[in-house]
Amino acid sequence: MFELTSRLVIYRGIGEDSILMRLSDILRRLEGAENAEISTLAGEYLDQVHALLDLATANGFDENLWKNYLAYLLATTETPFTLVSEKVGAREGSVNTFAMEDIGIFKKLFEYDFAPAEEKLGLKCFSVLSDYHSVKKQEGSFNLNVSEKVRKLSREFDAAKSTEECYKVLTDFYRDYGVGKLGLNQAFRVDPEAQDFLSPITTTGQESFEKLYGYEMQKERLIANTESFVKGHPANNVLLYGDAGTGKSTSIKALLNRYYPDGLRMIEVYKHEFSYLSRIISAVKNRNYRFIIYMDDLSFEEFEVEYKYLKAVIEGGLEPKPENVLIYATSNRRHLIRETWSDRSDRSDDELHRSDTVQEKLSLADRFGVTIGYFKPSPKEFQDIVLGITSRYPEITLSREEILLKAHQWEMRNGGLSGRVAEQFVKSLLGGVE
Repeated sequence: MFELTSRLVIYRGIGEDSILMRLSDILRRLEGAENAEISTLAGEYLDQVHALLDLATANGFDENLWKNYLAYLLATTETPFTLVSEKVGAREGSVNTFAMEDIGIFKKLFEYDFAPAEEKLGLKCFSVLSDYHSVKKQEGSFNLNVSEKVRKLSREFDAAKSTEECYKVLTDFYRDYGVGKLGLNQAFRVDPEAQDFLSPITTTGQESFEKLYGYEMQKERLIANTESFVKGHPANNVLLYGDAGTGKSTSIKALLNRYYPDGLRMIEVYKHEFSYLSRIISAVKNRNYRFIIYMDDLSFEEFEVEYKYLKAVIEGGLEPKPENVLIYATSNRRHLIRETWSDRSDRSDDELHRSDTVQEKLSLADRFGVTIGYFKPSPKEFQDIVLGITSRYPEITLSREEILLKAHQWEMRNGGLSGRVAEQFVKSLLGGVE
């Protein structure tokens, strides 16, 4: 194996601490090992088998774990070749000579026979790992997007009959799905420990606009702006504001599920993380995706000044915000920043030109080119929302009148009219707790 991995060029950046490279080193040392060394090498070998099992569990791999692992390396290793392939797929160029050599090496690694080494080590691991059947996985325990794509790449790469076919499979994969965590994952959160401050969110939910009843005009405006952005046309930053529980956050999540196949990615950022915004944007500005930086429940008190950093990122500074990045925020406040009665006066005890401060506060909300209001539904609209949600559950056998009566009683006791209250009511029906 060492003879193969030592000849890698394009994928030479695969870390020395990776399973592949450590196994390669173990098998290299095994060739001339004496009996006294073999037990030590067997322990190291089992450590890598354990690591492979951990990786398989974390990513929902099944069947041939070794081939899934190699496909995982191919799918997640960012190099100039893979990043260019992400944008244009297969293309002409001198680098193809090196790429074809590396792909040929991976094809041989796919077929690598561990039996001779395991016989010398006194182990029998890869016969199990090549036909692995895991226990039933709990939904949400791993990233389904990564799992499905890597297993698809593994099957297609394995089935390819030549290096040329393998090259096409791989470059098509990069073009269609991307490379690395930004390509394979839907959404990210800030992680100060990560090199680029981004950590994948493994489960994002199944929200869709079809499940969000009402608010048709609001959804149309939000979809139109996002669709323009995804297609590479001009689009605006968006602020969704209004009453609590009306579907603002659900609308944003529904966008991600609808447009992820078209290259939309989302990064969740909270106001205490605004100091990382410039570094986040630098990490994604040259990638072949459209990024929405998502700020949920955004608002500021009078004494908080983080909003000034956000203003500078949205518009301002010598370097403009890249065209593949937008900011979407939700808030219960139309102007994001808490306003007081003293804001209405042009004078206060400690400030001569109060209106200047007011304008500074309002200028943040003004930098969102699209503002969409989500407000509490009317009693009739609330009833329509309840009936729409209950229609998804055939196990609810109550009559229309019974449902509406119970819904009215529920909203009177539990926070009034909103889509969130309607969802909570239906859950109470399903759970038998009213």
